Amino acid sequence: MIKKQLIAASLALSTALSGCSQSEDVTVPTVTHEENKKPNVVIFYIDDLGWGDLGSYGATGVETPAIDRIADNGIRFTDGHSSAATCTPSRYSLLTGEHGFRSQAKILKGDAPALIQPGKATLASMLKKAGYTTGVVGKWHLGLGDGNVDWNADIKPGPLEIGFDYSFLLPATGDRVPTVYVENHNVVNLDQADPIQVNYRGKVGDRPTGYENPELLRFWADPQHNETIVNGVSRIGHMAGGESALWKDEDFAQVFTDKAIEFIRANKDNPFFLFKSYHDIHVPRLPHPQFEGKSTMGVRGDAIVQMDWMTGRVIDEIENLGLAENTLIIFTSDNGPVLFDGYRDSAIELLGEHKPAGPFSGGKYSRLEAGTRVPTIAYWPGTIKPLVSDALVSQMDIYASLAKLVGVEVPEGEAVDSLDQLAVWLGESTEGRTDLLEESLGNVALRHHNYKFIPGNDSKPRFIKAKKIRGGYQSDDQLYDLDQDIGEHNNIAAENPELVEQFRTRIAEITQGSY
Repeated sequence: MIKKQLIAASLALSTALSGCSQSEDVTVPTVTHEENKKPNVVIFYIDDLGWGDLGSYGATGVETPAIDRIADNGIRFTDGHSSAATCTPSRYSLLTGEHGFRSQAKILKGDAPALIQPGKATLASMLKKAGYTTGVVGKWHLGLGDGNVDWNADIKPGPLEIGFDYSFLLPATGDRVPTVYVENHNVVNLDQADPIQVNYRGKVGDRPTGYENPELLRFWADPQHNETIVNGVSRIGHMAGGESALWKDEDFAQVFTDKAIEFIRANKDNPFFLFKSYHDIHVPRLPHPQFEGKSTMGVRGDAIVQMDWMTGRVIDEIENLGLAENTLIIFTSDNGPVLFDGYRDSAIELLGEHKPAGPFSGGKYSRLEAGTRVPTIAYWPGTIKPLVSDALVSQMDIYASLAKLVGVEVPEGEAVDSLDQLAVWLGESTEGRTDLLEESLGNVALRHHNYKFIPGNDSKPRFIKAKKIRGGYQSDDQLYDLDQDIGEHNNIAAENPELVEQFRTRIAEITQGSY
């Protein structure tokens, strides 16, 4: 068993949007308690948001007043990390408290089976032990079903089988089919006379595709993203049927925000955990027209504004219900930024002076620091005092830290990479981790205090060059002193062979579970 040691985130939308919600008759489960002494927990998990994409982290060309407010009145971490530079492994790590590579987690297809199987402990199941009602709203991308999912029947296992009481999901993400919402076990608004078929190997049905009908596209897509067209956008994978259930990308902000607020209202009298998982600012970026032109950076910037509005609405609801001083909010992102990720939407051309990764190198998919260093904010009025913290923190530690907060003992063998860092998350300490592994496409790098070590590797993903991101994939070892070289430009590995071997050994110890 792995032994735990110290190794080591306002626009007002017009009421014209209010008709967007697609499932109004489903009752959100409610559990009542005579007393609510445990804090509610809300995690805002943004997609592809870079360290520098918020005003409080130095953004230009876009304003994020709602998030900046909690950053100014909570803890703004400067060295906060997702576990991986891509979404599925990071989401897996957040919910299980262990590195994604321990379960071979990787970016999943839209019809992939459930990565977290029933019986695996999760953040949700742990909090249920403490009497919490648990919900997830938004992007999932952790797989659903048993590997041969029937989208026209009950879809399980899924979130409800691993500790969540309620779920309203994008099954995978916006650039993949099926392009439908799933509430609890079922596709929303599905007409059984028009059954859904999904195939990632070949075409099904008669919907147009990007490769056959490029004239129907709202913007150009690369060969990976040019299959079934829905809402004028070609996606990864082929889909037939389910016409009445199809989503409209522009409605995501209203639909998901409404569902989150419904869950909070239904459970305001008892402890609740809400995992609010965003599609923004992932591609395809199609913010509601209300946000058009609200930044100087085109649709990527406008999607950031939309994301800020969504976050602000949920926070406002918590405050209006009188729950703010009994609610811990954590805001963060699943990985670093990417501008071009399959669709030409002018994100690169309209960037201007804005630096999505801040002063760091790399981004999504990268082995360099911006792959996992992301905005991270903790906000709890009356408990957390305003602070800018340079502590090295990981999303994986939310599991053990919350367990400490709510009085749940984590058994040996559960959340094996999660450390109790509660004092750091509450601003009572700035010590943070000593060591942290950063995962990227099956590779790992090590942060040790101010040092960043990237072991040499001959494998280099072929698509990295097209993303126009500095990937950090080299055959030679790389060592950087981030105190002196925050952009990872001066490789000092050759001058420090003893440190290189020390850090190589440390990576082996952590990956093998021997401390």
